Amino acid sequence: MYNALEGLRIIDLTMGWAGPLATRNLADMGAQVIKVESCERFDWWRSWEATEAWIADNGAEKSPQYLSVNRNKLDITLDLEHPRGRELLLQLVATADALVENYSGGVLPKLRLDYQHLIEANPQLVMVSMPAFGSTGPWSEFRAYGSTVEHSSGLPHLVGDPDQPPTMQHVAFGDAVGGLNGTAAILTALWHKQRTGQGQFVDLSQVECLLPLAAQGVLHQSVHGTAPERHGNAHPEHAPYGVYPCQGEDVWVLIQVQTENQWASIQRLIPGLADFGDLASRLRRRQDLDSVVAQWTVLHSPEAVMHRLQAEGITAAKLNNGEDLLHEPQLKDRQYLQWLERDYVGLQPSASAPFRTEAAPIPIASPAPTLGQHNAFVLGDILKLSDSEIVELAELGIIGTKPRLPKTQ
Repeated sequence: MYNALEGLRIIDLTMGWAGPLATRNLADMGAQVIKVESCERFDWWRSWEATEAWIADNGAEKSPQYLSVNRNKLDITLDLEHPRGRELLLQLVATADALVENYSGGVLPKLRLDYQHLIEANPQLVMVSMPAFGSTGPWSEFRAYGSTVEHSSGLPHLVGDPDQPPTMQHVAFGDAVGGLNGTAAILTALWHKQRTGQGQFVDLSQVECLLPLAAQGVLHQSVHGTAPERHGNAHPEHAPYGVYPCQGEDVWVLIQVQTENQWASIQRLIPGLADFGDLASRLRRRQDLDSVVAQWTVLHSPEAVMHRLQAEGITAAKLNNGEDLLHEPQLKDRQYLQWLERDYVGLQPSASAPFRTEAAPIPIASPAPTLGQHNAFVLGDILKLSDSEIVELAELGIIGTKPRLPKTQ
C-alpha cells in the first residue's frame, strides 16, 4: 500500500500540524511530497520564535513536533516574496499533481499564488486549501490554531466536569482532526482527477471538521433548547464508569460497566460492592461507588486490573503515558515504532503509519528533512537549473539551508 500513490507529486505549502499531517499520510503512501519553506518564513513547528542563538544551535532541526509530521518528504526553500522565488514555485507547480496549503486566507492572494494564478501554470492542478474557517464567509481571513478551532466548534462545552468550565480535548485537537480530513480530501480530489482528468479547488474548513464530533450537543440543543450537561469521565446511564487510580504515582485504569452481567462480575471481584444494588441506586450513589472501586484499584497495577477485569468480560484499559508507549507489548508486537537516524538529533523513534496491507508496518523511507536539504535535487534534477543558477539563488537569499531572522528585526 505504501506505493499506492507512487508517481504522484504533491507540493506542500503547509506548516504546523494539520497540513503537514495530511501530506505526511500521502508521503507514507508513496507520493513524492515536496515541502516548500523559506529561510525567513520556515515551518513554525520548527520553533515559535527564532533567535540568533537558536539558529546557531541548529534549533530548527531539533523540534520533535516537526520531526513527527514531515518524514518521507523532500524539503526546499524558496522566498515566495521574491519574483524569482515565485516564478520557480510556479514552474514546480507545473510538474505537480496537487498542492496543499494551510495559510491564513489572505496570504496566497497577496503573493498572486492563489488557485486562479496556479492553474495558469497547471490547468489540471488539484489544490486543497486548509484554512481554519474555510475560504469564504466573514471569518475566512481570521488566523487560528488547533486550539482556536476547537473552541470555535463548541466541542469544549461538551467535555469536562459539570462544576468546571468547558474543557479542551488537547492543546491543538483541531489540528489532528483537520489533518486527517485533509488527507481524505486530497485523496478524493486525486481520485476524481484520475477518472476525469480534471483538477479542482478543494476548500476545507478545519472548524467544520470538528463539528461532527459535537453533533450530540447540537442535537440536544435543537431538541431541548438547552445545552447538555457535562459528565466528565462518568456516563449518565452507566456506573461504575470512569478512570480510577492504581498503584504508583499518576497511574490510572479505565473501567466501564455497561451491562448487569458485567456488574455482577465486578461485584464478585471487588469487596464492598454488595451494598450497591440496581442501576438507579448506583447512579444515585455514584461518588460512593467510585470511592469503593478506587480503594481496590489503588492496591494493584493498571495491567493487573485491566487483565483481571477483561477476563471477566468487563471493559478495562490501562492508561498509557509517553514512556509506557515505548514499551507497550501490543505496539512492540506490531513493530509500531521505527527508529530512524536523523542529523542533529541522532536515533529517534518514529510512529508507523496506522494502516498497512501486510503483517509488517510500512517502512519509513527517510526522517524529516532538514531545511533546504533537497534544494539541489529539486531545482537541478526536476527544474533543470544549472549549478551556477543554484549558486546565484543562494547568493540572492532566495534559497538556503539555515533560518534567517526577518530583515525588519
